[in-house]
Parts: sequence; C-alpha cells; structure tokens
Amino acid sequence: MIPVLPNDITFDLPCGRFLFRVVGVAIHDGHALLHRAVSDDFWSLPGGRGKVMEASSAALVREMQEELGMTVRVGRLLWLVENFFTYAGVAYHEIGVYYLMTLPDDAPHLDTSRTFPGQEDHNPLIFQWFPLSDLPALRLYPLFLRTGLQAPPEHTQHVVTRDDDVSNVALSG
Repeated sequence: MIPVLPNDITFDLPCGRFLFRVVGVAIHDGHALLHRAVSDDFWSLPGGRGKVMEASSAALVREMQEELGMTVRVGRLLWLVENFFTYAGVAYHEIGVYYLMTLPDDAPHLDTSRTFPGQEDHNPLIFQWFPLSDLPALRLYPLFLRTGLQAPPEHTQHVVTRDDDVSNVALSG
C-alpha cells in the first residue's frame, strides 16, 4: 500500500482511501510518456499526490522534479477525473487533475526509443514512451486514456471512471 505522507491530500476512511492526484500528459513525436512502479504490471501517466495549500500545477512541477530530476512546463488542464478503483485490496476514490505537460527541449528523456528510471519516495519507477497507436492494447489506467490520449480534448472535460481491480485485471498488452 502507498504510504500517506504529512501534508499529502490523501486520507484513509473505513470504506477506502481518498487521494488528490496531479497528472502530466506528455505527448512527443506521436508517443505518450507513461510510467509504472517496478513492482506493477500496468502503466499510468506520471504524476503524484498534491499537498495541502499547494496549487495543482505547482504540485505537478514538484512531482516531476522529484521523480525525473527535471523542471517541466505545465500547460492547459485537459481532464478533471473522478477515478474509482481497487489497488492492493484497497478501494480508492481519486480526484485527478490532468494537465498537458512538456519536458525541457534538451531533456535526454525525449528519446522515445528507450526506457529510463525514476523514483517516487523509496519506490523505483520505470518511464517509457509508447506510440499512441499502441495504447488501446496496453494495460493503461484509467481505462479512458487508452483512447483519450489519441486526441486530447480542446476544452477541459470531466470524466468519471470505474476501473475495478487494477492490480488483478488480466488484459492484453
């Protein structure tokens, strides 16, 4: 289970865990940047938990600095997502803000042909660029992203998604 740190907008209730997540959508040369914990077998967009009294765009910059060691540029808000899922036996109610994000022009992480490491707290991460055309068959959560990343919306959209048990669902990809 993911630890709750002081000031994170994450808390446990008898019925599950609530968390506020900030998310970066980076698309480069027809590829989307995804990440996963080394111990997981599914992918998600990079991001992390917001903190109390921290603007969500600033939280995304902080998270990418912590995980990738670089300062990203945060663009417009694409999605406000209410995501309900189960992970490691815990029911989650997640509110996510999904921003368009660009990496610095000179970042070595723009090489879409390789994976690269990252770090979240004490958990090693893997970052990888995936062709947009491969996303529908990939174990990518939330599920709406498999098609949603093909053409990000021009205006902010509200999405409600229920992805069941992401730690036990067997999908192709």
